[in-house]
Amino acid sequence: MFLLHTSEVEVSTFLLIGIPGLEHAHIWISIPICLMYLMAILGNCTILFVIRREHSLQEPMYYFPSMLALSDLGLSFSSLPTMLRTSCSTTWGISVDACIVQEFFIHGFTDMESSVLLIMFFDRFIAIRNPLRYSSILTSVRVLQIGLVFAIKSILLVRPLPFTLKRLRYCNRHLLSHSYCLHQDVMKLACSDNRVNFYYGLFVVLCMTSDSVFTAISYVFILKTVLGIASRGGAINTCVSHVCALLIFYVPIITLATMHKSPLATILRADAFLLVPPLMNPIVYCVKTWQIRVKVLEKLALKPK
Repeated sequence: MFLLHTSEVEVSTFLLIGIPGLEHAHIWISIPICLMYLMAILGNCTILFVIRREHSLQEPMYYFPSMLALSDLGLSFSSLPTMLRTSCSTTWGISVDACIVQEFFIHGFTDMESSVLLIMFFDRFIAIRNPLRYSSILTSVRVLQIGLVFAIKSILLVRPLPFTLKRLRYCNRHLLSHSYCLHQDVMKLACSDNRVNFYYGLFVVLCMTSDSVFTAISYVFILKTVLGIASRGGAINTCVSHVCALLIFYVPIITLATMHKSPLATILRADAFLLVPPLMNPIVYCVKTWQIRVKVLEKLALKPK
């Protein structure tokens, strides 16, 4: 820490908070968190491995679960070090620069996952609306190009965030609200003008919210299309995995943004935001997508039912 004025001390380290009120049980809390991270990483790596190795799964419709798995792995590895460390203790220090780097990756992979869920809607919409032209519209090259464009969009969208945080001065206050770094959490600790951070952060939130709004509105068109075809059951079944992934991703975000009760509940919902989607998405796609389920069971030397 460096002295700025008689009443201001520049902060060089932030403190990440664990789970308040459960300090005596932190070692026991760390065990399920570690297991959830391990299962999430193993599950997403399995999805990527199976799709990469099986020629029958190297089709455009299976590239989207691969993109989702990559986003989930990015979220897991971005938050893993600090969340495990704070689950073992009450607080843990992190340098300002390391905190800024972490929030960049967390926000970047969050936006990337939101974008993947949006483009997965277009995949399902084309599969239902124009099944005969699906393979000609969404070729492997085109899907990879779409994925690359959205990945670059996510990077460019959150790239200014570290610069806007780096220009701020942090003094006196140094306790963050979660077990990992978020832009809105870090900027509140600044003792200099953070209006640029506020407005650009709001812009990023609106961009990410637009993905969910477009997806929700677009599902009205999917439902209208499904009701107009004969094989409704099969068409609806193709959307189940995507709907589950949407709920897994957006429900923790919505509850975190709208429900403000005890600090303990807020911290638990914030942890669930990063733990639940990477853990549940591989399970959903293995259960609801029989082609992936069969190949995973084959790799595990189990006879699929």
